[in-house]
Amino acid sequence: MTSRTTANITHINEISSSHLYSSFQQLNIRYEEQHKLQWCFINPTPNPCFNTIVLSELNTMLEQLKAEASSNPERVKYHAFSSELSGIFNTGGDLSLFKQYILSKNREALAQYGYACIGAIHHSCTLHQSGITEIAVVQGDALGGGFECVLSADVIIAEKSAKMGFPEVLFNLFPGMGAYSFLSRKLTPIQAEKMIISGKLYSAEELYELGVVDMVVEDSHGETAVYDYIQKEDRSRNTLQSIRKVKDRCNPIAWEELKDIVDIWVESALKLGKKDLRMMERLMCKQKGSFSNYA
Repeated sequence: MTSRTTANITHINEISSSHLYSSFQQLNIRYEEQHKLQWCFINPTPNPCFNTIVLSELNTMLEQLKAEASSNPERVKYHAFSSELSGIFNTGGDLSLFKQYILSKNREALAQYGYACIGAIHHSCTLHQSGITEIAVVQGDALGGGFECVLSADVIIAEKSAKMGFPEVLFNLFPGMGAYSFLSRKLTPIQAEKMIISGKLYSAEELYELGVVDMVVEDSHGETAVYDYIQKEDRSRNTLQSIRKVKDRCNPIAWEELKDIVDIWVESALKLGKKDLRMMERLMCKQKGSFSNYA
């Protein structure tokens, strides 16, 4: 498991050093004035999951981005996020932390972890209300919370080899940080439920055919596709921004909805038995690499 180097990130030529978030440990932020584009590359360590540091930094970064948009709305029009890890977008929740909290019956800690997850996800899915289009670039496996993070974006670009899905059913749990909320608005509720319960890994092309993914591109072309998309949106930006506002009005994803689902997830997690936790342990080992071969 290796990180993408700066040299491998194409088109990142006009970086404004004054806007680097130098205090972040597991996020790499870059800004391009020409495209009014801010990149966020996630680099969680030691495992490719949403640990507490990554969650804290994501919430801080998105809060700062929204605050800046209110005072300087022309600086950032697009926010693109991806992973610095080769072949992995993100493998979801921190399973070792989940197991620790479940065994100690620490309901409050589980809830706070879940609230941190939906905090970042809600910031992401409402970023367009600040005039910023959120773009997810999936260049590897996005599982569980990683897939939920992707679903929060306005535009999803996936490379052909990318796989996405929800393995939580394997240890008798469900993805509780936005999966159903986002999927039931992209698909029918029945399709959303089937996808969550199946535990299946879906290819980028399968998700494109379902209408979950917006663009599928060749491997190593994900970043380039962002610039192609920006050029396209710039021609119809007023229309697309307005449609997103209409969607929010007709079918909003409210913080309260996400919070209530997290509360259900916490209660469900605390009911897991020994057999479920043994399966979770098996997936904890795979989380150090990838879930691609979990089936």
